[in-house]
Amino acid sequence: MLTKQDIRERAVSLGFEDTGFTTAEPFEIQKQILQERMEGYAWAMEMGLDLITGTDPESILPGAGSIIVLMETYFREGFPPTMQRYFGRCYLDDDRVIKDRLAKRVKAFRSFLRENGIDSKIPFNLPHRLAAARAGMGTFGKNCLFYSNRVARRGSWVLPIALVVDHVFSPDEPTIELGCPDWCRNVCITACPTGALKEPRHLDPRKCISYLSYYGAGITPLKLREPMGLWVYGCDHCQNVCPRNAPWLAKKLPENMKVAAMQADFQLTKLLHMDEAYFNEHVWPHMFYMGAGDIWRWKMNVARVMGNTLDERYLVDLEKVIKENSDGRVRGMAAWSMGRIGGRKAGEILRALQPEADPLVEKEIKGALDRCCG
Repeated sequence: MLTKQDIRERAVSLGFEDTGFTTAEPFEIQKQILQERMEGYAWAMEMGLDLITGTDPESILPGAGSIIVLMETYFREGFPPTMQRYFGRCYLDDDRVIKDRLAKRVKAFRSFLRENGIDSKIPFNLPHRLAAARAGMGTFGKNCLFYSNRVARRGSWVLPIALVVDHVFSPDEPTIELGCPDWCRNVCITACPTGALKEPRHLDPRKCISYLSYYGAGITPLKLREPMGLWVYGCDHCQNVCPRNAPWLAKKLPENMKVAAMQADFQLTKLLHMDEAYFNEHVWPHMFYMGAGDIWRWKMNVARVMGNTLDERYLVDLEKVIKENSDGRVRGMAAWSMGRIGGRKAGEILRALQPEADPLVEKEIKGALDRCCG
């Protein structure tokens, strides 16, 4: 039978930078937290993400004996500024659709276990970060993210991958604790633009920019548009300001050539005007939380970002969207963005677009005119 050392060595050979072991006992504290904060996580349950059931490994794999956690660094290569300025880093090289990188390595690891008589499951709803902490692989930050003890200079640029297995291994010593230094002064909480971080280790996901960018319903509320800044999809703000991540951010990394090759396809103007065929070929395989039916949300996010750049060169694209796009949420956001950019030219275009048949768009045009022209 495989030993823990055998498994660690195989994981390293497949490119995983750390491996930990913990029991298959239920995550009772996590279950209690979820139940107490159910209002904030009801959306996940409605989407079929049963987080509460996922706190019991036995419900995932009957006869569960242990949990093996693999640690992946998703930011081991640098990303072009034109990509990491608008998209969260963890999404830039996500191969869960195309399965050409990480997925192959995970599959090879599971095959190794199976060839040695060990069955495994990788549950989407098990608390992977908590499993990693219980396996002694790191601690938590006040921003609710997991920080490695040994990888990425002890930063949060890691992805714990938890496998429930039907064999019992001796567990590693847990490190379930807050690892932030006393002098950090809650910088992540203070810097969170939308107030999603309410207090240390307490996040309201419904206010998180990442959630808003791909799950938000309807046109983004007015009070959140400027705070969401330049994020089209995802957000790294609390990680960028964190002093625990400073050592890794200071490191000179080789360029991720795959992501560099994606730059042309992810230009803001192309995303704003893309059709379904373009989306399915160039966008969805890499960032898939929104399907073809949610292209409107992609375009609404891009329109907002264009406004927050304050760059007048985007006025032409925003005008085109208001004239040609059929979705009022996209057109309304484009109008807001023109008002956000402001200036004489924006005012002239907005006046020319009145009157507007769609009440939502009419309201946004009026608000934009009030903003840019008084």
